[in-house]
Amino acid sequence: MLREQIDTSLKTAMKAGDAKLRVATLRLINAAIKDRDIAARAEDRCDGATEEEILAILTKMVKQREESAAAFENGGRPDLAEKERSEIEVIREFLPRQLSDDEIQSAVTDVIKEYDASGLKDMGKCMGALKERYSGAMDFGRAGKLMKEKLTSAA
Repeated sequence: MLREQIDTSLKTAMKAGDAKLRVATLRLINAAIKDRDIAARAEDRCDGATEEEILAILTKMVKQREESAAAFENGGRPDLAEKERSEIEVIREFLPRQLSDDEIQSAVTDVIKEYDASGLKDMGKCMGALKERYSGAMDFGRAGKLMKEKLTSAA
């Protein structure tokens, strides 16, 4: 479904003569998905990249661009930082709504209660549950930090 949305958006953008940045970003997304498809075929999965893998690709692309934008800002290149942020906006169109800090905190607390987690030894299964439920919608870096804080204070 996500793959078709991206393809349709690319075709529409090309027909409408949209900004070069939008077309280029959509092509980058397609290229990343095709790379993952090739890797999946090497693993004998003929269907290609799954929806979860595509969400992971998009999330990774956003994170890379955020890091690049920060580096460009620090390097005195606001023009390039703005280009990166524009690409982020295009990529985010295909991601689910991102959870707020409060929602992340609530999800972490719920998973800890659900699994009756009591220490860092339980962090793996709790993070696995979060990734399964909130793939593409949560910053797992923040969630992991919160999880670690809560589990170390609980121990």
